[in-house]
Amino acid sequence: MTRDEELLHIDHVIDRQDVRYPDLPRESIEQVVHSAHEHFANRKVRDFVPLLVERLAREKLQALVPT
Repeated sequence: MTRDEELLHIDHVIDRQDVRYPDLPRESIEQVVHSAHEHFANRKVRDFVPLLVERLAREKLQALVPT
């Protein structure tokens, strides 16, 4: 996966989380997803990074949702 492809996948992660958490500001979602992406910045194998980013971001976003 190229860097551009990875970034496109990350944009899709943001879009999916925006739909999943409509009560959260998109800016907050973007911050969480980008933070999760940075968590995996130094990993050598990049193929699964978007999936791992989505899982980590979803956990963090779920904690932000008021119950």
